[in-house]
Amino acid sequence: MPLALTMGDPAGIGGEIAVKAWRARRTGSRPFLVLDDPARFDCPVRVIADPADAAGVFAHALPVIPVALSVPSRAGHPDSANAPAVIASIERAAAMAMAGRVGAVVTNPISKATLYDAGFAYPGHTEFLAALTGAPRPVMMLASPMLRVVPVTIHVSLRSALELLTVAEIVETVRITAMALRRDFAIAAPRIALAGLNPHAGEGGALGTEEQTIIAPAMDILRAEGIGVTGPWPADTMFTPDARENYDVAVCMYHDQALIPIKTLDMRHGVNVTLGLPIIRTSPDHGTAFGIAGQGIADPSSLIAALDLAAELAASREHAA
Repeated sequence: MPLALTMGDPAGIGGEIAVKAWRARRTGSRPFLVLDDPARFDCPVRVIADPADAAGVFAHALPVIPVALSVPSRAGHPDSANAPAVIASIERAAAMAMAGRVGAVVTNPISKATLYDAGFAYPGHTEFLAALTGAPRPVMMLASPMLRVVPVTIHVSLRSALELLTVAEIVETVRITAMALRRDFAIAAPRIALAGLNPHAGEGGALGTEEQTIIAPAMDILRAEGIGVTGPWPADTMFTPDARENYDVAVCMYHDQALIPIKTLDMRHGVNVTLGLPIIRTSPDHGTAFGIAGQGIADPSSLIAALDLAAELAASREHAA
């Protein structure tokens, strides 16, 4: 089955990097189709109605399932009038994946502020896709060839993250992560490292007790379920090359603790993966880049990585099925 690539914000770099990704992947790779306005692409395009038709044209033209814009897009100038098209692109891609017509959904970057101006009621892609697919607890993973990270708390203030961090949140996050590593990443016995919250992982309680009162009890529950967790590890040393050899994913307690190391190590090839959905969803690990849109200089590396990882995960899930 092909992959479905969403429009993203039409004023951003999504269309440009989609074309560059097609040119880089049009032979020898799982095909993808784009749900977008066909007129936006500076390459050979073939309008299709059925995702099954993508494979037959992908080597010669970019397959596009049309999604009409309300107003012409202008690079670098987002317009909330086009929010319905952006949302429709996501909805249709998710529906195709739920129906088994595409192997995965890859989402181009959206402008949340632009969607909010049009009444969009979700914090972002992840929450919207969870609602569309009926997933109760999505989990965000950032993955690259150098590192995989999962934050327990995500887009909240650091103060709120401390309040939201509980034994139950850690246990549920790790359960979903372990299941995804086994099913989609084909890792039979995942090695999951938990970061400590405090400096030096609390230094035995001298620098904080959350490691003892929250993280350790969660690890006891997970180990009793047969999940291979270690830690809590001091976050300032667990991302060194030697340390990374000892685990398949680092589960971190808050957003920046997870995202700073992976973006420092491998920003170009980082991929956002949503775990806990009944479908596969990946996304490039960058935004709309309105400042460079339309200049032909956008780097497609992260989108290519997102498409390649989506293809790998789809193959693993198909094999498991």
